[in-house]
Amino acid sequence: MASTTRGRRATDFALWAGTVVCACIIAVILLYLFTTHVEFTLTGVATVAFVVFLVLFARLCRNPDTLRSRYTEETLSVASEMLEALQDGLTAESASAICERLIPQTRASTIAITDTERVLACVGDFADDFPAGSPIHTKATRYVIKHGIVQSFMHPLEVAGENGRTRLIRAGIIAPLKVGERTIGALKFYFNAPRAVNRTQYALVTGFSELLSTQLAIHELEIQKELTARAEVRALQAQINPHFLFNTLNTIASFTRTDPVRARELLREFSSFYRATLDNSGSLIPVTREVAQTKRYLTFEQARFGEDRIQATFEVDDDVADTPVPAFIIQPLVENAVRHALSDEGALHIAVRVRASGDEALSIEVADDGVGMDDETAARLFDASLPKPDAQAPQGGGAGVAMRNISERIHRFYGPHSFARVASTPGEGTTVTLHLDLVDSIFARDDRVK
Repeated sequence: MASTTRGRRATDFALWAGTVVCACIIAVILLYLFTTHVEFTLTGVATVAFVVFLVLFARLCRNPDTLRSRYTEETLSVASEMLEALQDGLTAESASAICERLIPQTRASTIAITDTERVLACVGDFADDFPAGSPIHTKATRYVIKHGIVQSFMHPLEVAGENGRTRLIRAGIIAPLKVGERTIGALKFYFNAPRAVNRTQYALVTGFSELLSTQLAIHELEIQKELTARAEVRALQAQINPHFLFNTLNTIASFTRTDPVRARELLREFSSFYRATLDNSGSLIPVTREVAQTKRYLTFEQARFGEDRIQATFEVDDDVADTPVPAFIIQPLVENAVRHALSDEGALHIAVRVRASGDEALSIEVADDGVGMDDETAARLFDASLPKPDAQAPQGGGAGVAMRNISERIHRFYGPHSFARVASTPGEGTTVTLHLDLVDSIFARDDRVK
């Protein structure tokens, strides 16, 4: 892109140079015609041609639609690339990319970006004097960061660089980078001559700093969104796990009298289960680890109700086994089936299936053959705004809190194209499906699977 910009500038220079040359040639011809007394007709033709040229030249200067269109396109391209560079926030790498992209668009000899303490990137004549990582060198920059206002100077400043040389900065414009009312850095343009600091350059620096500030604010909102989503995971654990905790402890206590060996085994498993629950809280884990934790949960429920009463199968496709998912996303669905779908007699069969859905989505399905529910109750599980009927099917009850919480987390984590869906028939069973759009996930760029 920088070479393209230089090419366009060369074309513009050639256009203006050619115009000046043509004007000079026409002027020489007119001068020759008038001084050598060539007949009036030829002189008149040359004069008319010169006037036409002046009119066209003036029109080009006053209404340069082509040039405006080209410069607008270039500016939008620069803005787009700047926003893309800031997707991961203000870092040394993103600052360097922005400086490299901006410097061909301005008359600045040097462009630098800092945070509140140090230089993040410096490109141009002073790049060796103020390298990335060096402390802020000028009082003007510290003033801009402290007060959050744009400053320009057109008197020379002597600044000692990191290499020991004292450099003379003849003029500059410094603008703050802000998130809300908080200044987090500065965008600096240095010029070789005071006359270069004009309205156009001032508007460029101000405009680019505001654009960068807006993108940084968006990035911070995304971080807050992720933190909120992680907090909701912990809140969901706090809501649901006490029920399971008390029931499991009672089960283990009963085995201490009838089967002490089994009680010790369950107690060890229970310790491992809760340790894993705490370790996974708020983090991404492979889907196979979430499935393993769900199997541990079923170990305690089978000990409580009997292995013949709860039977479960798990199918996880190999190509999605390592897909990272938020912890505590499958276990609540299975826990909901055990708590609300288990009938008074007979076995409850639960099937968990995890597979790819298209190229960029994950499907998680938890199906049971339990008591089921009617359509109205099923719809209300994922939508708190629907009114409650006077009578509820057995699986409606307290399941709604957990299910709606999971649904909200899915939309927060994975975007609007993801969904949680329930299909149920009274007396036949229930199937809950989670469709997770991995492309829109707020973790799409997070490769830290803990």
